[in-house]
Amino acid sequence: MVPGPPPRSANAGGGTPSALLRLLTFTTLYPNPASPQHGVFVETRLRQLVATGAATATVLAPVPWFPSQNSRFGAWARHAAAPRTEQRAGLTVLHPLYLAIPRVGMAAAPILIYAAAARALARLRREGQEFDLIDAHYFYPDGVAAVWLGQRFGLPVVVTARGSDITQLPDYAVPRRLIRRAALAADAIVTVSDGLRRALLPLGVPNEKITVLRNGVDLAVFRPHDRAAARARLGISAPTLLSVGALIERKGHHLTIAALSHLPGWHLVIAGEGPERAVLAALAARLGVADRVRLLGAIAHTDLPPLYSAADFSVLSSSR
Repeated sequence: MVPGPPPRSANAGGGTPSALLRLLTFTTLYPNPASPQHGVFVETRLRQLVATGAATATVLAPVPWFPSQNSRFGAWARHAAAPRTEQRAGLTVLHPLYLAIPRVGMAAAPILIYAAAARALARLRREGQEFDLIDAHYFYPDGVAAVWLGQRFGLPVVVTARGSDITQLPDYAVPRRLIRRAALAADAIVTVSDGLRRALLPLGVPNEKITVLRNGVDLAVFRPHDRAAARARLGISAPTLLSVGALIERKGHHLTIAALSHLPGWHLVIAGEGPERAVLAALAARLGVADRVRLLGAIAHTDLPPLYSAADFSVLSSSR
């Protein structure tokens, strides 16, 4: 799934030749015990790739930190509670801390992430670990920092563009300039949609450098469940809509709640957590539909299939 240099071949002991690509997967979008759903799509793709036997991987997933107990920095405190090193699904994952500075975070993030990651990668190299390729996810700030790491440590870099890193962040002068430089310097680029490929072209990125690999679905997990059993287990009897996504404005849950006021007899189940929870609950109460809206909180991906099977419709109201 990840473009890169030709695979190595080793047969020192006369055994079966090896064609394993040694990846350093680099991203701030990766789950950890403190934020188990954060960037789970990156972990899922990586696990599937490693399972093919084509590659091995070590994950470098920096987490933000700011030296304050102020509740305004609660999200950073939560991420910073992640262990510095952990094992997830057989992969070693490192979570070095990087300083996240309020108000100037967008401009300063690439260099701060790079500094933390460079120390961690240098330590891995001293311990004898070698890599063939940096597999980076999200162009800004992660991809920018990844290109700098590649230049410092002499490694090719592939960056995967995933959404707002290309559709929105280039609207800002500093990110745009750094994203363009990183895209031109990267050895290859992956986009998860053709729309993202097209959005990179005005930045001067050659089309031949971009490979479109759409997000996949793990059919061993996401498969139909017995509908009657799923509805009974969840206590669903009325016609029900399901909306899955973080409780943030751009996911559009407020639009679905508003629509519910025009659908007498229908119920809405929302799976996800986030800062808009109180706002959404207040909206449901104001519109008189609170008794027909259930906020389930964060749900593990493996627990979503019964929800999809139990609902009558799945609603996606995201603005992008």
